Amino acid sequence: MSAPALRVRSLRKTFKDVVAVAHLDLDVPAGECFGLLGPNGAGKTTTLEICEGLTPADAGDVEVLGLRWDGQAKELRQRLGIQLQETQLSEKLTVAETLRLFRSFFRDGPEVAEVIALVQLEEKRGARVGALSGGQKQRLALACALVGNPDLLFLDEPTTGLDPQARRQLWDLVERLRLAGRTIVLTTHYMDEAEALCDRVAIMDHGRIIALGTPRELVGSLGAEHLVEIMATVAAATPDLDALRRIDGVRDVRTTDGRVELRVTELHRSVPALLAELARQGVALSELRTHSASLEDVFVALTGRHLRDE
Repeated sequence: MSAPALRVRSLRKTFKDVVAVAHLDLDVPAGECFGLLGPNGAGKTTTLEICEGLTPADAGDVEVLGLRWDGQAKELRQRLGIQLQETQLSEKLTVAETLRLFRSFFRDGPEVAEVIALVQLEEKRGARVGALSGGQKQRLALACALVGNPDLLFLDEPTTGLDPQARRQLWDLVERLRLAGRTIVLTTHYMDEAEALCDRVAIMDHGRIIALGTPRELVGSLGAEHLVEIMATVAAATPDLDALRRIDGVRDVRTTDGRVELRVTELHRSVPALLAELARQGVALSELRTHSASLEDVFVALTGRHLRDE
């Protein structure tokens, strides 16, 4: 088997009294879109910055494209594309001037016009960076990462702060890169983003990987296809949870912030049975929601809290 595009062993990094990365192991094969997924402060960006050669590790070993930063940094920089979480570009340069500048840093790569077309900024090629929208600036930052025709692309929170339309445009671009066989490692705290883009994901929390696999595998590990959330009309009217657990098709029941959450296998059977049981108990509902199981639910099952609580 060929060597992985990224190989990490026993990686550790601390800042004062905070352990940002705790003995992390990771392998990313060539041609894969791999996601580091988790809340803010989970250690995703620190892990990426160590792999990018921007931050030194306290301990552990990192091998990128079969090379190491100590001794082979110059060669590595020619083969990597990096989009940081926040990219500060000169606002007085135009889009084309910015890309010509970045293209001059690399031995090989596509023509500037080709990269501008790839990120769909043809109409803005003569516009100054300061006049671009947030989504256009993100696409320009990604273009800067592509001008050297990288073998491995690092994207750190590529869609944070974008409106839904701009976010979808970035998704489409990353998807085209993935389908073209580009190796991509990205970080995100958006579960739907990881599900849409990544071949495999590692869920991180407190500097550790707590789950690893394809999105389908991780969701399948819940043993349920759907989530049902209910809230009683009167806060004091808490349902009998043990009785809810005995409903056919219910795999788990938990309470969160006054809500009762049930993981179920067959929605069309479990919901009528649930409503009948609540009626028997005399519990009236103010709210009932259902959704298909997702990576967010995997995170809740593993940690007992939602990403949005972070």
